[in-house]
Amino acid sequence: MSENLLEIKNLKKYFNVGSGTLKAVDDISFSIRKGETFGLVGESGCGKSTAGRTILQLYRPTGGEVSFDGELLNELKGREMMEKRREMQMIFQDPYASLDPRMTVEQIVGEPFDIHGLYPKEKERKEKVINLLETVGLSEEHALRFPHEFSGGQRQRIGIARALALDPKFIVCDEPISALDVSIQAQVVNLLQEIQERTGVTYLFIAHDLSMVRYISDRVAVMYLGQIVELSTSEDLYEKPLHPYTKALLSAIPIPDPKIQKKRQRIHLEGDVPSPIDPKEGCRFCDRCPEKMEICEKITPKLQEIAPHHEVACHLFHKEKPL
Repeated sequence: MSENLLEIKNLKKYFNVGSGTLKAVDDISFSIRKGETFGLVGESGCGKSTAGRTILQLYRPTGGEVSFDGELLNELKGREMMEKRREMQMIFQDPYASLDPRMTVEQIVGEPFDIHGLYPKEKERKEKVINLLETVGLSEEHALRFPHEFSGGQRQRIGIARALALDPKFIVCDEPISALDVSIQAQVVNLLQEIQERTGVTYLFIAHDLSMVRYISDRVAVMYLGQIVELSTSEDLYEKPLHPYTKALLSAIPIPDPKIQKKRQRIHLEGDVPSPIDPKEGCRFCDRCPEKMEICEKITPKLQEIAPHHEVACHLFHKEKPL
C-alpha cells in the first residue's frame, strides 16, 4: 500500500469577495496511497470541503497541482476530464439536498450510466442498479421510490450507491455521516469499510468528528483556516498529538468512562477564529494558542517531519530560533 494514488502539491483555492481574497485552501500538500483511507479533520469553515472539491476539480485550483494516478488533473479539460471523472466520485454531506426529489432511486443511481453512455439496454441497466442497491443494503423494491420516502441513513446509502456506479478508484466522502443520527452513523461507516475491503477503493474522509475519523482512517491531516497544521498516522495523532490545536480538538472528545473523564482537563481555546480573508503573516492559530511565541506572529510555520511519518507546522518543534 506504498504506491500513491494522489499527489497534492501546494494546492490553493482562493475566492474573490467584496472585501478581499478569501483563502479557503492555502498551500496544502499531501499524498494518498492506493487503498487507504485518508482523514481530513478540523472545525467548520477550515476549508475541508473546499479542499475535497478542488482535488476533484469541481473547483478549479487557484494554484498548485493535483496528480491522480500519475496524471496531472490541472491540465485536463472537456472530454479528457469527463473520462477521468469516472475514476473519481463524491459522497455529499447532506443526504436530503444531494438527491433530486423528482427522480426515482433507479433514475438517481443510474444517472452516471446515462452521462457516460454505459448500459444502453434497459434490462442490463436495471440489473446493474439493483446490484448497486443490494451492495449498500437496499433492495429491488426501493428502486421505484422517491427520496422523500426514505430515512436519512437510507438516503445516504443511495448516495453511496450512486458514487459506486462507475467503479471509481477514489471517493471523496464529504462529512457523509454528520447529518445522520448517531445510531445510523456507525452503520454507514461500517458499510464504507466493507466496500473498501471488497473493491480496494481509496477514500478521502472529511469530517469534524475526530472519534469516527480515528476509527476509519489510516492517516489523518488536521486543517486550520485553510492550512494543514499536523499530519500523521491515525494511531500517532491520537496517542501523541503535537500541535496545540490538535491537542485542543482531542481534549474535547468525551471518554465513555466517568472516572477517567472526570480527571481529564479540557483545553479551552480563547478568542475567535480569525477571518480567512487576506490573513496576516505568521501562524494563523497564534491568537488562540496557549503556547505562542514572538516568532509565531511574524513567520508562518511550514509543515515539517518531526518524527517518522509525523509532520507538524509549529515553531515549538521547528529549528528556527525565537526572535
